[in-house]
Amino acid sequence: MMIPSVVTLVPTFVLIKKLNWINTYRGLIIPHMVSVFGIFLLRQFFLTIPKDYEDAARIDGCGRLGILWRMYIPLAKPAIAALAIFSFYHVWNEFFWPLVITSIDEMRTLPIGLRYFIDTEGGSDWELVMAGGTMVVGPVLLAFFLLQRQFVRGITMTGLKA
Repeated sequence: MMIPSVVTLVPTFVLIKKLNWINTYRGLIIPHMVSVFGIFLLRQFFLTIPKDYEDAARIDGCGRLGILWRMYIPLAKPAIAALAIFSFYHVWNEFFWPLVITSIDEMRTLPIGLRYFIDTEGGSDWELVMAGGTMVVGPVLLAFFLLQRQFVRGITMTGLKA
């Protein structure tokens, strides 16, 4: 988390280029699937779950996979929802990575498309820019309002010892 994302940009781009994922959805999506923040958030949450729950599940006959799917994942829904909102917000508003990885207009994301509404010579149609900005923010607000309860629970429960 201490390494800026700009430092990893060139090695990630070289890897994506070697995989022939430039101008593809895989190149846009896969590098953002795992984040250090997400690992840290979920680790802190899982540390708050008492070991007694796992012991009780083992006594009841659950294996490792059963404990994960029947106990840990349902308990972690608030933390997963909080991580989903944070990740969606980060990826949705990403500007630099899609600008680097795409070269055709069909693959460009909304923040990059919104940039094309702004004329650098001072003749921008600001009504279109504001309407586009509202459309870009809409899905993030919708995701937050749909998952608000889990988001608040996930943030308040992460890092607290039960």
